Amino acid sequence: MLKKFGLPRLIILIFLISTYIIAPFVGIPITTALSDTIIRFGMNAILVLSLMPMIESGAGLNFGMPLGIEAGLLGSLLSIELGFSGFVGFVLAIVIAIIFAFIFGWAYGAILNKVKGGEMMIATYIGFSSVAFMCIMWIVLPFRKADMIWAYGGSGLRTTISVETYWKGVLNNIFGKISQAIPVGEIIFFLMLAFLMWIFFRTRSGLSMSAVGKNEKFAQATGINANKSRKQSVIISTVIAAIGIIVYQQSFGFIQLYLAPFNMAFPAIAAILIGGASVNRVTIWHVMIGTFLFQGILTMTPTVVNALIKTDMSETIRIIVSNGMILYALTRKEGGSRG
Repeated sequence: MLKKFGLPRLIILIFLISTYIIAPFVGIPITTALSDTIIRFGMNAILVLSLMPMIESGAGLNFGMPLGIEAGLLGSLLSIELGFSGFVGFVLAIVIAIIFAFIFGWAYGAILNKVKGGEMMIATYIGFSSVAFMCIMWIVLPFRKADMIWAYGGSGLRTTISVETYWKGVLNNIFGKISQAIPVGEIIFFLMLAFLMWIFFRTRSGLSMSAVGKNEKFAQATGINANKSRKQSVIISTVIAAIGIIVYQQSFGFIQLYLAPFNMAFPAIAAILIGGASVNRVTIWHVMIGTFLFQGILTMTPTVVNALIKTDMSETIRIIVSNGMILYALTRKEGGSRG
């Protein structure tokens, strides 16, 4: 049992539980602590889930996730520009984002098929360059909605755009007051996508994708088009990342542009690796466990330490803990099991 769960995850879990135990003694209600962790889980889980298809196909960790995030941002902005709000605006944002993500993912997959063996390095360059390119596009694209553009120039999108009057909390509002403490809507939405992912990997396309990830030459010998399967995995990962950032926005309350997506792949990758995944083996359990552990540590450690030492260093501690866990996770990217 211990071997299956993994000693590193057990140590992280014990540390997380210890922060929950300490929390009430430093003036932090345990209900608030758990609620904050679950809220962050709901915000980030779909972004972590988006890593699964590329890992399964052997394309590696999706360091190019910012490309999918940019597609999600485009979907959100166009939905607002067209004047939609509420659940309809949220759904329209996802539909538009999926269209852009499919196009971006197709091109992204075609590039990765040309650089087999160096996918993760090239994916990082693609992700970073897409952010740089979109920094230019956010200035020149002809958006006209008054609450999205700079007031003094009359053009160019703001760095941060509020979705408060559009679809803030739209998933959770369906379930009323209980969603103030637990993001029921976000968790159900994540579980729906996770279930669809589980079903997909039991279809012919999904099994072909997994076969390519395990042994590409053997898969080709059995008649599977390896390049096609890998490209499909990249497209699916990009689409889910686009959906994930829209779910993140409706919980967070803001659309963040320009350099905001630059490093968003790293926490998601760290979470899935901490959960027990490797560069070619992953399950939905890895996604769920890793996201909870990563977000729990990221939420609780700064809060508890800040309360203990009576000083306002929460953001500094958060950066240290976040980057420390990312570094730790990346050093363990070869480990993990399918269990």
